[in-house]
Amino acid sequence: MRDDLDHPVRLDGPPSRVVSLVPSITESLAATVPHRLVGATDWCTHPADLDVTRVRGTKNPDLAAIAALEPDLVVANQEENRELDVRRLRERGTQVWVTVTETVEQALGSLDRLFTEAFALRPDWLAAARAEWSEPAGGRGSAAVAIWRDPWMVVGRDTFTGDLLRLLGLDNVFADDDDRYPHTTPAAIEGRQPDVVLLPDEPYVFTADDGPEAFTVPTALVSGRLLTWYGPSLVGARSALLRQIGVGP
Repeated sequence: MRDDLDHPVRLDGPPSRVVSLVPSITESLAATVPHRLVGATDWCTHPADLDVTRVRGTKNPDLAAIAALEPDLVVANQEENRELDVRRLRERGTQVWVTVTETVEQALGSLDRLFTEAFALRPDWLAAARAEWSEPAGGRGSAAVAIWRDPWMVVGRDTFTGDLLRLLGLDNVFADDDDRYPHTTPAAIEGRQPDVVLLPDEPYVFTADDGPEAFTVPTALVSGRLLTWYGPSLVGARSALLRQIGVGP
């Protein structure tokens, strides 16, 4: 088997001890093969009752704690995890499967390969997510997605969230930026003339009292998990996000 970066992954059979370094994939594994998941990061918040060993963060995993769990497989992501940590895990003899998820279709395809090739199964939620997100919605305007403030950062080009916006029928006004997550200012965001600025509750926790006051254009507080996670959270996310954004069914 080979992961999304074409690196070989050697498994004798479906892994029985898995550590996930990606919140979205942790939720996917917990919904599908919960008895095989033994470790996850501190940022893996779903499901809420997840009871596994925590191995610190996505950018600073505790490699010794991971090794102590004796995993058959560690699952990582090119964007969310550091290549250095992946390399060090492999140097310890740990099998690591790295995913690449820059579009909705790529994310679903990546999860499909992971489950069918490594675990020899295909979860029902995956088919439901594919059906829900198979076609783009009709044009509903344009948007900017803020992900941090002080400094302000937004979603730019070649990102899962940017592609999800497209499928919602919204043009990402920063899609042509040179950076995937540009640093910017509220004035520069408004200069792109978005119809709405989306303010998710992660990674920065925007609230009614923290975020909207920086803009004169309309803003919408949305679920960061529905906007940025891939996996079971995609089922039902489309209609929920459209309601939160306020642009119709």
